[in-house]
Amino acid sequence: MIREVRMAVGESGLTLAPVGRESVQDRVYSELRRALISGLFAPGQVVTIRQLSDALMTSTMPVRDALGRLISERALEALPNRSIRVPPMTLERIDDLLRTRVLIEGEAIALAAPRMTPAVIATLRGYMEQWQVLRLDGDPATVEQEAALNQAFHFEIYNACGSPVLIPMIESLWLQSGPCTRAAIFAFSEAGESDSAHFHHNMVEALAKGDATAARAALIADISRPFAFLRKKLLSKEIAA
Repeated sequence: MIREVRMAVGESGLTLAPVGRESVQDRVYSELRRALISGLFAPGQVVTIRQLSDALMTSTMPVRDALGRLISERALEALPNRSIRVPPMTLERIDDLLRTRVLIEGEAIALAAPRMTPAVIATLRGYMEQWQVLRLDGDPATVEQEAALNQAFHFEIYNACGSPVLIPMIESLWLQSGPCTRAAIFAFSEAGESDSAHFHHNMVEALAKGDATAARAALIADISRPFAFLRKKLLSKEIAA
């Protein structure tokens, strides 16, 4: 029988129940979720429960539980041989993700524009300064820095939108599109293209002026570019085949 432990506080009769520690399942889920959003897994990459449990240094049970949650969120998909796969890039998936991100994230930045404060703008400019020192040369460490900065920049804006409903929706979209974003960064590098941050500069300037229309337009241009690049690359492969 589990005995409930309570502690009286002062003379008010207020009681506090013990706060449970975060479970191993939650920690495994959070780490795999972070890895997907950051693009640490490639589109189409196959993983196994044993492989992930070894990497995370934990038993298979919490990994299995976390993978089940991520499959239900459409960030991963189960294969017949009991392995797990990151959804591969297809034209349909790219178009669907882009269309939905434009709708949801476009609304979030429009809501955030009139709510900008000098502190938020300063934080965004700080991210841009860090961006200047990055050079996309295909080095995995550089790509991870780029992905982390990109995520921090965008969510600094979205968290200012004032909508608790939109944020989890945006996180879900990033969870599904993270592998595609990472693939685009490597594709830009392979093609010899510089991944210019001028779209982000445009966003910051528009937000500093409280211009929701210009901020939305800059965001759409920013998130459309990698998807358009990947779409073109997939089409060229289909034509070659």
